[in-house]
Amino acid sequence: MISTEGKLYIVATPIGNLADITLRSLEVLRQVDLIAAEDTRHCRRLLSHHGIDTPVTALHEHNEKAKAASLIAQLQQGTTIALVSDAGTPLINDPGFPLVSAAYQAGIVVSPIPGPCAITAALSAAGFSTNRFVFEGFPPRTESARKHFFEALLDESRTIVFYESSHRLEKCLADLRKVFPPQRRLVIAKELTKIHERFIHATAGSALEIFHQNPALKRGEFVILLEGAPLPAPENLAAKHLRTLHLLLAECPLKTAVSLAEKITGARKKTLYQAALEWQKNRTEKN
Repeated sequence: MISTEGKLYIVATPIGNLADITLRSLEVLRQVDLIAAEDTRHCRRLLSHHGIDTPVTALHEHNEKAKAASLIAQLQQGTTIALVSDAGTPLINDPGFPLVSAAYQAGIVVSPIPGPCAITAALSAAGFSTNRFVFEGFPPRTESARKHFFEALLDESRTIVFYESSHRLEKCLADLRKVFPPQRRLVIAKELTKIHERFIHATAGSALEIFHQNPALKRGEFVILLEGAPLPAPENLAAKHLRTLHLLLAECPLKTAVSLAEKITGARKKTLYQAALEWQKNRTEKN
């Protein structure tokens, strides 16, 4: 059962197939007093599909700052509200932050109802390392800003995840090709959980041509995953220093192990840190 007092629920909704919603999410959407939705039409289609008639109000990027105060007032009076976005988990590159921030300031309880998220769905099936990744939202709209955006990520060793719209996809891939090495692997996840779902494996140098040759591929919604940059080769460490570092890594968190190894061996912290990352990466791949 949900709270009978004013409480804000953050409810994840399907990113494609309307059936991809948790039983708990459906229960909350049925029982709250009000649903604040990024797009009321989209939300009502979801509710109708599942036989839910809870009232819906619009909360999107153009009105969320102004509307947050009235929703907080309702929460303070005991109203229970569910926040939903068009697809996936609210606030993950979607509206909702002003409301959640105001709720905490007002002492309102905020409770997440987990479920679909395009980022994790794409990561789980792309075939790239998921131990460390970074989400960058949508790249900038202009060519100059987009190139600076990619240049800042050129040496990022984590898997890079970002969204892109169909009408900017080719321009994005063209700029990506100008900045990243042509052999850098990438995966473009198209129309996740929908009937035309597809994972396109390519490289920074080849991705644009794939879409030029297959115009139909450009339709839909996209998550782009870029393989992280290879870690720089660590400076040579004495075998005894490496052994000390590996023993510490087996017993301590990475930062602690590197700090202790620096004090024990006298080796450079940066060199030890790079060696520790490489050691952990190799262990993960073997497992």
